[in-house]
Amino acid sequence: MPSPPEPPPGSAPLEPTAADAPPIGGAAGTGMVGPSGARLLDPSELAKLASLSIRARVIVEGAFSGLHHNRHAGTSIEFAEHKEYAPGDDIRHIDWKAVARVGRYYIKRFEDETEMRTYLLLDASGSMGYARSTVSKLAYGGMLCAALAYLLGQQGDPAGLMLFDHKTRSYLPPRTRPGHVRDVLAVLESSTAAGSSDPARVLGEIAELAERRSLVLLFSDLLDAPEELGARLRQLRARGHDVTVFHLLDPDELELPGQEITHFEGMEPGDRRTLLADPNELRLAFRRESQAFRARWRERCIEARVEYQLARTDAPPAEVLRTFLTSRQGRSTAMRR
Repeated sequence: MPSPPEPPPGSAPLEPTAADAPPIGGAAGTGMVGPSGARLLDPSELAKLASLSIRARVIVEGAFSGLHHNRHAGTSIEFAEHKEYAPGDDIRHIDWKAVARVGRYYIKRFEDETEMRTYLLLDASGSMGYARSTVSKLAYGGMLCAALAYLLGQQGDPAGLMLFDHKTRSYLPPRTRPGHVRDVLAVLESSTAAGSSDPARVLGEIAELAERRSLVLLFSDLLDAPEELGARLRQLRARGHDVTVFHLLDPDELELPGQEITHFEGMEPGDRRTLLADPNELRLAFRRESQAFRARWRERCIEARVEYQLARTDAPPAEVLRTFLTSRQGRSTAMRR
């Protein structure tokens, strides 16, 4: 995975700068330190920043802080570098924004010359609104989607967004027109958690919409996801799409919290189940069920040849994004051997 491109000596930057965003190490809090020494803001710190656009930039900067430049061209989502135009280069890849800024012709070199559209699918069902000690799963997924939309927009790659519960709430087709990323962020910022979830249905819809090979990224807690979802994942892979499932879970869904008698209740619409219990008596069984739940979906993804990424909502989003980008770099390197 390459680092963001460096501008030619003496020229203006080829990418807009986030002048209104604080430096990664400049905000107060307890963020983690990345491999390069840059501090990665945790979700609660990110939520304090003024807007989703600033959060997206900070996440991308943090993710790239630990990545090294890859000298070889690889997979299609990643932008490789700018190079000065030379006779014989494909003029379709001329970066006209760079020409306007620096007065010289540069072309964008991509890791794969074939454009790949990206579909960001974000679950906004009722269970995604859960939050106790950190941000909600919906807010966390929204930050990851925003960061990817921002990154793809900077690379000139088309990205679309589908916000869903049991039906499609909002759909923005993949586009590269000016202002499209801003529209994506506006939908994400206004999203609320409600309703039941049906990720299998939304994958079926994307299978019909994506006419060419695409990158499909599903963000969901997979709670009450139907068995049909596995078949839908296999269907997308069979059609040549690149698919990743980001399994968003709150820390409380991995390890039962609390030490005193607690009142538990269902979060999905129509689920009126309640339970008054001592967490200490339930903790071991809960841990086993949680591990089995995650292992089941990981196995189904492997069977469908789909990448599975567990995303805890207390982890710095930049770390999750970096893991995803690094895994893509690793796959492209293996394919070249």
